[in-house]
Amino acid sequence: MPELPEVETIKNELAPWVMGQSFTQVTIFDAGLVSGGSAEEVRRGLIGQKVESLRRRGKYLIFHLSNGRSLIIHLRMTGVLLLNPKQVDHYARAVFHLSNGHRLVFSDLRRLGLIWLVDDANTVVGKLGPEPLDESFTPGILGQRLSRRHIPVKAALLDQGIVAGIGNMYADEALFAARIHPLRKADALSPEEVQTLYHCIRRVLQAAISSKGASVDTYVRPEGELGTAHFDFKVAHKGGEPCPICGSTIERVLVQNRGTCFCPRCQPIDSGPLI
Repeated sequence: MPELPEVETIKNELAPWVMGQSFTQVTIFDAGLVSGGSAEEVRRGLIGQKVESLRRRGKYLIFHLSNGRSLIIHLRMTGVLLLNPKQVDHYARAVFHLSNGHRLVFSDLRRLGLIWLVDDANTVVGKLGPEPLDESFTPGILGQRLSRRHIPVKAALLDQGIVAGIGNMYADEALFAARIHPLRKADALSPEEVQTLYHCIRRVLQAAISSKGASVDTYVRPEGELGTAHFDFKVAHKGGEPCPICGSTIERVLVQNRGTCFCPRCQPIDSGPLI
């Protein structure tokens, strides 16, 4: 699933092509793509509207339009946004034509992604937690939010209402960097551990953005190039392989039904209370 670094990369790379441009034609092949309205309502609501700004909130892309409304796109598991692909394949769910002659294709292998056209973006993204890379996000805020949840810290990091944008693979990487076992209770971390985790989250995400995201599955950048962040992964998607630090075998367990990879020696199970 595209996580914060992948969606941030998509935003950064699409912005020069879409900012200041108007939608001239919109084709939605799959009505199930639209949430909270109809495909025809979205089509009519977009045509003629200029993209005033493009931003990311958590894992969502938000196109702010000239009439004050917002087009919100959530790629979910396998969605990609392709700029001027040579052909529109049978996984395409929508095509957006722009006034500069370019087109944006929403392709989605598993058809799980969603779009909204709303008057107020907060109706969709308002319940998200703080952005982990914002200056206003501090170790104290992270500690307060974790202290309210008596669940595994891995599950807490995946809860978008606690912190926005962190998904499975970057949660694994941040916990490994912080040397925290994924089954530790979120509310049992010491202030020192929270401080370390805070810095590891930010460092892991910033490094992944610099590498244009991780192409471990279906993610590609808008012009078709791959991201390279996965080449630097230490534990994510590496169950059964040796730990790059100590050589122990990386284990894979389920945490609330999410595959979780960690090193049992670098992230010792006896370092705190478990579920």
